[in-house]
Amino acid sequence: MVSQAWTGTIDPFLKKLCFLSLCHYTSERMFELLKTDAGSKARRGRLTTAHGVIETPVFMPVGTQASVKALDPRELHEMGTQIVLGNTYHLAIRPGMDIMNEAGGLHRFMNWDLPILTDSGGFQVFSLAKIRKIQQDGVEFRSHLDGSPLFLGPKEAMKIQRELGSDIAMAFDQCPNHDAPASEMKETVDRTLRWARLCLEQPRAEGQLVFGIGQGGSNAELREYCAKALCKMDFDGFAIGGVSVGEPEPEMMKAVEYTEPFLPADKARYAMGLGTPAQLVELVARGVDMFDCVLPTRVARNGTAFTKKGTISIKAGYNKRDWNPIEEDCECYACRHFTKAYLRHLLNVDEILGLRMLSVHNSHMFLDLMRNIRLHLDNGTFSEYRREFIAGYTPTLKVLEQRARHAEAQQESPSN
Repeated sequence: MVSQAWTGTIDPFLKKLCFLSLCHYTSERMFELLKTDAGSKARRGRLTTAHGVIETPVFMPVGTQASVKALDPRELHEMGTQIVLGNTYHLAIRPGMDIMNEAGGLHRFMNWDLPILTDSGGFQVFSLAKIRKIQQDGVEFRSHLDGSPLFLGPKEAMKIQRELGSDIAMAFDQCPNHDAPASEMKETVDRTLRWARLCLEQPRAEGQLVFGIGQGGSNAELREYCAKALCKMDFDGFAIGGVSVGEPEPEMMKAVEYTEPFLPADKARYAMGLGTPAQLVELVARGVDMFDCVLPTRVARNGTAFTKKGTISIKAGYNKRDWNPIEEDCECYACRHFTKAYLRHLLNVDEILGLRMLSVHNSHMFLDLMRNIRLHLDNGTFSEYRREFIAGYTPTLKVLEQRARHAEAQQESPSN
């Protein structure tokens, strides 16, 4: 691996020049498909970026505002984080691009030396802005912070990401409501494709990759149409967008299944905003390589921990005298040093250490899940691992209810 050549004391400029030279040499295969699973569509791959090599499948902790909530870079490194995610919309508003440029880009600003992927801000524009006006070349809207008028489109999003200096920049897209009418969904797809072409025309940061984003909800025809059109463009990878936007789990899985067959095998595939541990295992089996999700740190702040068997509430009374770690075989710092009883106490008295330790555990759990998936793909045992993991994992009540309603709807469908 490239990093092994950098174990000595090498001038940072020469180190980056060497890596960028390698990136140029391998530009025709930034993503290398190493192995496929015989029993599913799961893939083992390797993605080369300007700041390092990423082994896939990979989970990307979300650092929306240049920080993964409650975690510091040292902890992320110790967990084996390969890449983090930042957000164009939020960073452009605060601290603002004048500060970001003065800092020398996002990597220097947050003191992170590994790859960064930046979302284009399209999702935030359509989800956070209360008043917006869609135009041919972007969206006019008001800041969710102070109501000031803003404009963001393909050119603006790519310029911001170029100045941020992210390793992977995402195309600016329109993310519709999951239950939007078919006519509106078609307009959204056409606009996303038009903006995707504009994104590709913009200059990039040195070594920066650009991924296109597919839309279409859970409409099979629109997903196919959008994926095929995107694949005719020269993107470095492809994302499945418009998922995890309020739709039931079965609809989310459909969106991925309707898109994946039309994506090229030699480029990375990214499912945006997903998901729970069990969903990640199933999405890997459906041919997805990259994931990001706020769940590990978000639910930690509410006192919830992820385990291989499902979620548990650390705040619950039954943990008051539980002298065991969150998970017996977990190697995270929280599980090696603290009991559930102590963590429950911290959470109940609002000590910051409590939510920090749950954030450490949950983030480690997601990253360790991906390590295990990669190991089983390497060993040819992913199908067995998938079967055992899903059998042992208890989904939340919400997911179980969604699945039940979907099953009922399937039985009542005239085609059955």
